[in-house]
Amino acid sequence: MKLQNRIIIGFLMVVLVPVLLLMATLYGFGQIQAGQESAAMSESSYDISIIESNESRARVQLMTKDVIFVVLVIMVFTSLTVGSWIYRSVAAPLVKLKRATNNIKEGNLDFVMEVDGDDEFAELCRDFEEMRKRLKESTEEKIVLDKENKELISNISHDLKTPITAVKGYVEGIMDGVADTPEKMDRYIRTIYNKTTEMDHLINELTFYSKIDTNRIPYTFSKIRVNDYFDDCVEELGLELEVKGIELVYANYVNEDVVIIADGEQLGRVVNNIISNSIKYMNKSHGIIQLRVKDVGDFIQVEIEDNGKGISSKDLAYIFDRFYRTDVSRNSSKGGSGIGLSIVKKIMEDHGGKVWATSREGTGTIMYFVLRKYQEVPANE
Repeated sequence: MKLQNRIIIGFLMVVLVPVLLLMATLYGFGQIQAGQESAAMSESSYDISIIESNESRARVQLMTKDVIFVVLVIMVFTSLTVGSWIYRSVAAPLVKLKRATNNIKEGNLDFVMEVDGDDEFAELCRDFEEMRKRLKESTEEKIVLDKENKELISNISHDLKTPITAVKGYVEGIMDGVADTPEKMDRYIRTIYNKTTEMDHLINELTFYSKIDTNRIPYTFSKIRVNDYFDDCVEELGLELEVKGIELVYANYVNEDVVIIADGEQLGRVVNNIISNSIKYMNKSHGIIQLRVKDVGDFIQVEIEDNGKGISSKDLAYIFDRFYRTDVSRNSSKGGSGIGLSIVKKIMEDHGGKVWATSREGTGTIMYFVLRKYQEVPANE
């Protein structure tokens, strides 16, 4: 029952019950007095009637006092009963709210605020419980985010330290005259260049991650012809993989006229991140990466397969999570911030597609991602 209705009912009980009793009593007294006066007038000749009349008046006065006393007692009892009823309906939820407030003040969010009833205080308690749940979720998310940020700083610091140390060592070698031949000098300079390229890649990943975290990825969507795009992409990748001694096998099964709506730069980031991950965990003397583009109805499906070390089944479900690394020992030869594949997942989701993987340890991994085809909608004539 709503608090307003309780107060109205309580007020009516406190006021009306005693008033009704008093009115009923007064009416009864009036009837008695009228009867006595009538009897007195008809029998005024007898002294005994006068005496009885006086005695009756005395009894009426006594009864009046008794009735007034009873009315007052009933009024007090009714007031206390109604007041207690209203107080309990207010005090109980206030005690719960105070207890819950103290728990939150002390940092304890692991409690449940049980609520009964449908009055205003019950609604307030339900809102408070909903606030507690959201506050708990927000606190847990903040803890996870803080942990991830610390892990990111640790990963980036670790992965920047290795190339910086190498660059410092080669620069000192040049300064000390260790690179005393043109061949050594060329090798030193190329190594320095490669290490600075690694650092630049890590910094770019960190910058892009900050944009992901604040949903500020700069997309420029346009129509892209699938065949032309992936032909150009493979041409660039082939040169890079050839230098690393990895064979690239390319197959495109999509018709020439198939078009998608995508951001070419970010789609290239997806392909590069997946292939970089394949290179990072390649453990075969003759590495092979296959890139296949297929037509699967309303979508195009891209498959990137390698013959690397593979991913264990326990790790496969988490490889697209931020900062997750299957390389628990953090071998410095592999490096990486642990956000490459999470970037892939985010970009694909923003494109309305999806990404997943299959893998067998010792055999290799296949990464899949799909994008919806662009189809012209005929105008109504």
